[in-house]
Order: sequence, then C-alpha cells, then structure tokens
Amino acid sequence: MRDFAKSAYQRQKVAPNKIKIQRKPIDFKKYLRPLKIVITGAALVTFTGAAIYGLYLVVSKITLFSLKSIEVVSGKHLTREEILGLTGIEPGKNLLRMNLKLMGERILQNPWVETVKINRYFPDAISITVAEREPVAIVNMSFIYYLDRKGNVFKVLQHGDNLDYPVITGFNEEELNNDPKGTKEALETTCELLKILREKGAFILADVSEIHYDKGFGFTLFTASGALPVKIGSGDFHGKIERFARIYKDLLVQLPTIRYIDLDYKDKIIVKKS
Repeated sequence: MRDFAKSAYQRQKVAPNKIKIQRKPIDFKKYLRPLKIVITGAALVTFTGAAIYGLYLVVSKITLFSLKSIEVVSGKHLTREEILGLTGIEPGKNLLRMNLKLMGERILQNPWVETVKINRYFPDAISITVAEREPVAIVNMSFIYYLDRKGNVFKVLQHGDNLDYPVITGFNEEELNNDPKGTKEALETTCELLKILREKGAFILADVSEIHYDKGFGFTLFTASGALPVKIGSGDFHGKIERFARIYKDLLVQLPTIRYIDLDYKDKIIVKKS
C-alpha cells in the first residue's frame, strides 16, 4: 500500500470563488413620489369640495333666492291649496334649499296623482304640474274603488265621491294580492271593453249598468234597462258589440221576455227567451 503521508504530493488549497457585490443605496424618493401625488390629489379634492360646500352655504343664505312665485297646474280633483299643503312650501322659503324629489314623493302619496313634475326657476320661482288619474269605472271588491283607464285600482270611494260610473264586479282583494299580474291583466282587458263601449253606436256605455268578470268564462254585461245579462266572453269585443248594436233597438221592445243574450260566438247571437 502506498503511503501517501510520506509522498511528496501535497494537496493544494483551492481558493473559493468570491464575487464582490456592490450595494446601492435605496432611493426612497422613487417609491414615495406616487404616494405624494395621491395624498396631494386627495387633499386638493377635499379642499375643493369643502370650498364648494362653503360657497353653497353662503349663497343659500342670500335672500336673492327667496321664493316669490309658485305656479300650480292640476286637474279637477285637487286644489292648489291641497297640493301646496302636501309639499309644505310657501313664499319666502329659500329656493336653493328645497328638496324637489322629496316634495314630489309627498304629492304622489295622494291617490288622485298619477305623475308630478316640479321645476325650479331662478331667482325666485317654482312650478308644480300634477297629472291626475281619471276614473272610468267603479270596482266593487270588499271596498268600492275607482278604476283608471290603465286598469289601476287607485282610490277607495268616500262620502261625496261621484258614483256615476259603470260598476265592475267579480274581482276581489284576495286575488289581487295572490295573483297581482293576472288580476291586473284582467282589469286592463276590462278597460279595453269600456273603451269600445264608449265609442258611438246603437249600444253604448250608457246602456250598461254593470260589467261582471268571471275568470273562467269572461265578461257579462248587464243593461241599464232591465238588468238584462249580455254574455260577451273574452276577446273580439269590437266585433261582438258591433253585431249586437245592429239588433239592440229591435230587442228593446222584447226585453221583458228575454232571459239573456249570448254574444260569445263568431257569427251569431243567441237570444234566450223566458
């Protein structure tokens, strides 16, 4: 065995690889610069907002914008005093400080009001335009309501309200709550029938005292004279009423002997006699 201990060969030490890294100082300004811009911008926005608000407070106290003129346009059901009472406005109030949206919401709480428009005119005027609902019939549910031309049940009748409208029966509040969409569609159909009956002809709305709705069958009219049932069903109201109008005058003399009239056919009319 070779004795390496006594050998002339000597292991040379290898110097380790060394890389000298030169560290640069961190440029904090580079990272702080965007933050400075954000802070400056936020401060500028805050200052501008505060300045505008302060200017608003100053301007809003100037008597230059004191309310002097109030124009009210409405229908025949609501008076000027009633509308102004809902808004709470009166001459002398500051025009800038009026909340027009809140005023409109208060006016809309009245059942007669369909739409409302409020405009502010500087330096000292305001206008209120109210579009009112117009009843076309009375709907007899658990309470008696007015029905408008769009099929909306909108007001419970009170003492002194006009009763000179056709009466609609067959609807109830339970169905209105359980099936609002279906009930609304049926009421809209009722309005279509009323519109046709308002047109000139031998048989018109004045000849009708009641319109009864049945979910399965459709509509039945009751004549103002003798409460004669006239079954009209659903659909093609114009054609059915037109055919009936041709013979209505001839049937008037026979009313006491007639039990009902059925118009729910495309090409004929059935007159059932007692």
